[in-house]
Parts: sequence; structure tokens; C-alpha cells
Amino acid sequence: MTGPRGISHDGSIPVLGELASRVRARAGTGDRRFLLGITGPPGTGKSTLAEALRTALAPDAEIAPMDGYHLPNAVLDERGARERKGEPDTFDVEGFVANLRALRSETRVPWPTFDRARDEPTPAGVTFTTQRIALVEGNYLLTWPEVRPLLDEVWYLDAPRDLLTERLLARHRAGGRSAQEAHHKVVASDLRNADLIARTRHRADLVLHEFPRGTG
Repeated sequence: MTGPRGISHDGSIPVLGELASRVRARAGTGDRRFLLGITGPPGTGKSTLAEALRTALAPDAEIAPMDGYHLPNAVLDERGARERKGEPDTFDVEGFVANLRALRSETRVPWPTFDRARDEPTPAGVTFTTQRIALVEGNYLLTWPEVRPLLDEVWYLDAPRDLLTERLLARHRAGGRSAQEAHHKVVASDLRNADLIARTRHRADLVLHEFPRGTG
């Protein structure tokens, strides 16, 4: 299989081309932009899947990452919430919802992205223009009730807990945390977020299961 490997909720093993064909069929040929949500716990490979789909659907698709709506670190510091960064209340949900509505109704839509090196959002990191498909990727698409009605379809990407833990530890170490700091972040925050997100799995239109394959 090319790209992320997994099995769907019915036990079949979809290849990337089949997933892309599903999106094109759902998107149709009308003028309205199609919004596909890609969600699941942190560390499952949502960004990898979104990037592979963008390539397969080029030039008709672009990624709209929820991570662009992380509150700036200065705001989190004022609220004493920096250590909880990534939890639901550390995002600008109102701004995220407003821009989802814009994606459905407007042609040109600037969208913020997230710079992992700076650990900060980048305003207007990408701009939607002629792309008819928006790949909306993020953890809480099925958690926040105001978001789901704005998405045409939502896929849930899952993975074994031990694989999530391994990937998240590697991510935090790569970001400059010590082994102890990374472990605390994963146990105290990331895995609690994963449990919250897992309770929304049944609301997805399609469930994909990631096979263990390293820390990517």
C-alpha cells in the first residue's frame, strides 16, 4: 500500500487510491467545497494521511490543520496553561469554527498553520483559493459539537496505545524535552486527551486502524 497503511471498520484494507477515489466521489462536481475531517488521538498519523491524500488529490485539495488554532504561547502563559497545551481549552475554537464556515461559503480563505520548530501558530500559513476539497485535520473534530455539522464526512484514524505512547515520547524528545519531561507530558496530558477523543470514535463515517510501523 502506498502511504499510510490501515484497515477500515469493515475489515477491508483500503489503499490510498481507494481512499482518494472515495473523497472525489463524495465531493462530486458541484461548486461547493467539500470538507473532509480527519481525526483521532495524537500520534496516530493524521498529518501523514492528510499529506498523502493532498498529493493523491492534487491540485484539488489542501490541508486545513486544526493545529493552526493553538492559542499563542503568550496567551497560554497568561492563563497558566502552557503545560496543558494541546488540551481542548487551549485552542481558539471560535476562530476555528468561523473559518470552517468560511471554507464552505467563500472561495479565498486564509488558514493558519502550526510551526513545530517555533511551537507557535503561523497566521495565514496556507490560503485556499481554487481547491474544491479541504482536508480538515485535528484531534477534536468529533469532540466539539459545533464542528461536526460543518464537515461533510469525518474519518477516524486509530492506533494501539503503546504505539501512540512511543510516537508521542519521540515527538516531545525531538521538540527539546528531557526524557522525564516527555514522559510527564505524555502521561499527564496526551494520553488523557487520547481517551477523550476515543470516546467520539463511534461518530465517524469511516474508521481506519494504523498498523505499527515505527515512530512516523
